[in-house]
Amino acid sequence: MKPFNIFPYDSNINFIRLRWISLTIAMLMLAVAIGAMVFKGFNFALDFTGGTVAELRFEKPVDVDDVRQRLDQAGYGNAQVQTFGSGNDLLIRLQPKETGAPAPAGEGAEAGAAINQVAGDIQRALAFPDNPGRVLRNEFVGPQVGKDLATNGIWALIFVIVGFLIYISFRFERKFAIAAVLATLHDVLVVAGWFALTGHEFDLIVLAGVLSVMGYSINDTIVVFDRVRENFRSMRGTPEEILNKSVNQTLSRTVITSFVAFLTVLALYLYGGGSLRGMAESQMIGIVIGTLSSIFIACPLLTIGFLRVTKQDLMPKAKDEAALARRP
Repeated sequence: MKPFNIFPYDSNINFIRLRWISLTIAMLMLAVAIGAMVFKGFNFALDFTGGTVAELRFEKPVDVDDVRQRLDQAGYGNAQVQTFGSGNDLLIRLQPKETGAPAPAGEGAEAGAAINQVAGDIQRALAFPDNPGRVLRNEFVGPQVGKDLATNGIWALIFVIVGFLIYISFRFERKFAIAAVLATLHDVLVVAGWFALTGHEFDLIVLAGVLSVMGYSINDTIVVFDRVRENFRSMRGTPEEILNKSVNQTLSRTVITSFVAFLTVLALYLYGGGSLRGMAESQMIGIVIGTLSSIFIACPLLTIGFLRVTKQDLMPKAKDEAALARRP
């Protein structure tokens, strides 16, 4: 396995010495992300804002990117297009036109006319030569559905955080659990802040990507924490020295795993089509930020204030100094 070690196993890069610099940078990134979310907000997709959903059937398969381009030229930007069934069927989700056309909302004949107008616009935009499209279904999805989805997303985030706290507290120690959750929350907020800052569309697929960032980040942090626990029980030295040694010992594993995962998501970003690009983008940013946080944030947090870890925290059965001194 030695050829796969990017960094020597006995490397001694002093990451803990840089903890105040790294934590300051992390706080600045977090402040920018939260500021973007609060003052600029997200560019929510139809999943959260409401809009028109249409199903079309073609005689022959059509190019999804070409469909998006035609809809964009017709005034329906950021259209979500995906194939289903035999491949000749398309599911299209559209927000109201940016040109001021009436949104298909309301009750009665007015709402029906607006929906029919959207269906007509879609058919005219997708009038491929020798491959006409037929609208099978056309309906309006109200913003209340989007509100429910956003609420469910928040509850999912809370559920995951609580689960992390319980599991890591049971597996390691409460201090480790708090540090891991703080580092993971930092990663998630930075990724979400990126979408708010850039104005890239935020839909349910992106939300799924952001939640997957939590899983990746916490997994990487737990690997480092597991080595910390082993070293606290087998090494002599100050907590800072042991934490720093643990980060160095897992550095090659962390970088290699992150690099392979990043390549996988990069391929999804390049070749997965527009419908998956947002999720791939969130995961790429999350992998980079999650890797850096497991090195520069998670362990440094265990040297500060009430989170400062000691041998007593990891050896509850050997509380007295004499018993601790006898350990290697």
